[in-house]
Amino acid sequence: MGKESEIKIAIIGLGYVGLPLAIAFSAKYPVVGFDINQKRIADLEEGIDHTGEADIDLLEANKNLSLTSDAASLEDCTIYIVTVPTPIDAFKAPDLGPLLSASKLIGDYLKPDDLVIYESTVYPGCTEEDCVPVLEKQSGLTFNIDFFCGYSPERINPGDKINTLTKIKKITSGSTEAIAKKVNDLYASIIEAGTYLAPSIKVAEAAKAIENAQRDVNISFVNELALIFDRMGIDTTDVLEAAGTKWNFLPFKPGLVGGHCIGVDPYYLAHKAKSLGYHPQVILSGRQVNDNMGVFVANKLVKLLIQKNKQVSGSKVLILGVTFKENCPDIRNTKVVDIVKELKDFGVEVDVYDPVADEATLKREYQQTLISEIKNKYDGIVLAVAHSIFKELKIKDLKKDGHAVLYDLKSMCNRADTDARL
Repeated sequence: MGKESEIKIAIIGLGYVGLPLAIAFSAKYPVVGFDINQKRIADLEEGIDHTGEADIDLLEANKNLSLTSDAASLEDCTIYIVTVPTPIDAFKAPDLGPLLSASKLIGDYLKPDDLVIYESTVYPGCTEEDCVPVLEKQSGLTFNIDFFCGYSPERINPGDKINTLTKIKKITSGSTEAIAKKVNDLYASIIEAGTYLAPSIKVAEAAKAIENAQRDVNISFVNELALIFDRMGIDTTDVLEAAGTKWNFLPFKPGLVGGHCIGVDPYYLAHKAKSLGYHPQVILSGRQVNDNMGVFVANKLVKLLIQKNKQVSGSKVLILGVTFKENCPDIRNTKVVDIVKELKDFGVEVDVYDPVADEATLKREYQQTLISEIKNKYDGIVLAVAHSIFKELKIKDLKKDGHAVLYDLKSMCNRADTDARL
């Protein structure tokens, strides 16, 4: 990696992670923002960001950032930062396709002394064991002699306008001691919250993996409590509020666990563990609980409808919210679709309303459509996502009659108006 005046950064992948990073780095360095999706580039050039994560004013006024889907624009870059998705497949195994494709692309343009930094969430060892061989093969160069690597896991929190990129401490690492310092210095130049230099790439990868695995296990614990307390006729929120009066009680809440991090990262860690001959117990048991919460919610709603003397088959149910979290258009790995599918299996007619969601992606990934406005009254209502915009709705008035059910998964409604909370 050359002097600061010689640095030109390429950001590979302009999604929730890559676009804010490209904008931040372009305040100090020339940056090429690359994405294979030509429509994404066209939208950004028109000032449209479907993720809602970028500061459009900064993007439009930026003279140091070029956006492109033309790979030839990567040729004179010296630092390549990979921010592509790392999803799981239908069998819940890591899908490294986008990551390895990005590595192959970079390999076509890699030159001596270039640096490749990965931000995509992976299992420990992935950068050096899976990505580096692709870079070497494609470029004909030798790792840690001709080119170098770093790993700095993304910590973007979609929808969060307070804890943004530069205000979250950043873990950094490099393939040699000298490169690690250069990677750290690079990020330190834009991260206001500071950086933490990990002793190795594997440590940095592992740190990212356990961040979300820890949250997943904690949420699975309270989800399991919700399943138990439901059988006891106890309100889980009441129990958590009472227990929360102790100073060291952890304030986790039950809910649907989806998204591109918490619902995915534990499978990456488990995959690596199993490849080493260890079958993780706690991590996978937590995943099993969380993955089944959508089915539990649907079955609970059906029971409530029956208790209110509603005929289940043919009843009309409204689902409020379909994204994986509040105030965010991201629908990746959303568990709300599990509720919809299960209810439809019971013969329920389901409407889904979410003015925040990315409807085009929802249709493509889940074949699920949205209603554009609420025109009907419903036998059952499930408040699935706590979008701020739903605070403006008079949700109780959407009930068809006095026997209709309101199931509030987010404890957002007036308790007197609800029939159940998660």
